[in-house]
Amino acid sequence: MVDSRASRPSDGLGSTSPAPAVTRAAAVMDALAASATGRLTLSDLARELGIPKSSTSNLLLALEEARLISRQGSEFTLGRKLVELGAAYLSRLDEVQEFYRFCEQAPTLSGETVRIAMLDGANVIYLARYEGHPAVRLTSNIGDKMPVSLCAVGKALIARLHEHDIDAMFPDDADLPVLTPKSIRTGAELKAQLRQIREQGHAFEDEESTTGVVCLAVSVPTHGAHGPSLGLSVTALKATYSDEQGAQMVKELKELARSLGNPMG
Repeated sequence: MVDSRASRPSDGLGSTSPAPAVTRAAAVMDALAASATGRLTLSDLARELGIPKSSTSNLLLALEEARLISRQGSEFTLGRKLVELGAAYLSRLDEVQEFYRFCEQAPTLSGETVRIAMLDGANVIYLARYEGHPAVRLTSNIGDKMPVSLCAVGKALIARLHEHDIDAMFPDDADLPVLTPKSIRTGAELKAQLRQIREQGHAFEDEESTTGVVCLAVSVPTHGAHGPSLGLSVTALKATYSDEQGAQMVKELKELARSLGNPMG
């Protein structure tokens, strides 16, 4: 996927922030997460932040001491401390705990690969993954980001947005990321699918992100005006998928969505 990050201004990232060091530290971890290899050198990171190597070096030393990054020779990677922080965050989300409980007991979903995701701009972030079907291993893992146009859960979530917000995000002639020959390629194609999703109440992805894999998804009713936008998806191998199976999957996904959106039933 093309790296769309713009070059930093000459005065350096964080120059207008109330806490520049924090802003730059976050940028270091974002850059490492976005790197194709997961590794960047001091020079790479200084160039990304737009600040001198000496300042970048001091910042990296502080992050390394905090175990937020790790040094491997002349390169840096994300640190294991982030796994601990991520696990602590997820363990405190009631929705994630209920997600696992429901999937374990559901007649159909208990044997499938099910995920819960959060909307993050034009992407979704996967928060949890229930492994009921080990054969489907080519789908996203916990913490992965995926453009909304490439996944059923992303489309289910943005289908809830106002039309003017969708138009601003995805003009008709927008070129969308492509992973397979069946990926949606333009904003106009995406918006046509969104209209269908609103009518049927769920999203369907037909080998658009992974060849041989289909996916169904629904959105979760939002907790209050500022609650997180959550969605649920289930994947299946296209070779064995049937409409009857899909109908049962959607039924259980909607039951789970109602449970997460209204814990009191």
